[in-house]
Amino acid sequence: MNINFKFAIASDLHIALPETIDNNNSRFHLVEVSIPVLEFVLARLSQLDIDFLLLPGDLTQHGEAANHAWLAYRLAQLPFPVYVVPGNHDVPVIQADARSIAAAEFPSYYRAFGYDNSDKLYYTRTVLPGVRLIGLNSNQFDELARQKSAGYLDDEQFNWLKEVLAKADEPVILVMVHHNVIEHLPGQSHHPLGKRYMLENATALLSLLREAGVSLVFTGHLHVQDVASEGGIYDITTGSLVSYPHPYRILQFQIDEQGRKSLQIQSYHVQSVPGWPMLAQTSREWIGERSRNFMLRLLLEPPLNLPLTQAEPLVSKLRYFWADIAAGDALFDFPDFPPPVRRYFQAFGALSSDRTFPAFIDNHTTLLL
Repeated sequence: MNINFKFAIASDLHIALPETIDNNNSRFHLVEVSIPVLEFVLARLSQLDIDFLLLPGDLTQHGEAANHAWLAYRLAQLPFPVYVVPGNHDVPVIQADARSIAAAEFPSYYRAFGYDNSDKLYYTRTVLPGVRLIGLNSNQFDELARQKSAGYLDDEQFNWLKEVLAKADEPVILVMVHHNVIEHLPGQSHHPLGKRYMLENATALLSLLREAGVSLVFTGHLHVQDVASEGGIYDITTGSLVSYPHPYRILQFQIDEQGRKSLQIQSYHVQSVPGWPMLAQTSREWIGERSRNFMLRLLLEPPLNLPLTQAEPLVSKLRYFWADIAAGDALFDFPDFPPPVRRYFQAFGALSSDRTFPAFIDNHTTLLL
């Protein structure tokens, strides 16, 4: 069965109408450009012959009803289907409050974007002949109804997923979830700064997907361009539209006459929008200016555990480290750092598993599945 289709991904839109913008000076992302950047991308995609668009969560700034309503209205005007899942910013509370919708309300805003037959925060549907999409909800709350930082698939959703995979007979199954299921950064599953971006029961999910022959998972949340693999499964995470380098992806999936499967990935960046003629440079500086405390924690906490007197002189040299991580395909070397610290930061670079050559696959590549 020959299958050939083109689709796009844009993640972590953080849509914020002007009257809803939360001016938090410590945030790394620029919600001020959320609408013009999205409009730029939608205009570009509308000129292309794509089959659908995936939006893997953090659609809104903080789950505001006005922002959800605006986005749903805007997506309904597009000439191609769109499918969404909730991110932690979309359903930050179980019960509605003065700022955010109730978590259970999320599907009602997105009936036309995957949730037409589901009142749960997850769904499945055939998006093209022979192509099934599974949209998962990775948000979890504690016994006091507070949102937890790390992602999780609860037992009800996990059992539902088992049934869906057992019945699915499509040759192509795509999974979309907000939290990462494979590490995109060294030690991400265990580091206090990284594990909140991971799915806690990722190992169980990967085992289930592997058994079902699923090889593609699309995630967001980390605001980083990265392609990671484990045991034949690829986690393709896409950076945020409101954070440097303002990326989106266009992908081509193909099963040829010999049954060989491939996925071609091309990434693009929004360089400027009205009112922000130097957007890329501005947002890179925005991250650099706010990176000091983050980088200092990285130096002071495990596994480096540097004393403050040793960490302080290194921080300024790491000003653009996170911006370069976000862009993907970066190589790092700080030859004047102490050897253990130098090796630690080198490990964040785009190197092959045996560290013999650069492996630039985060933005432009073809995966043979």
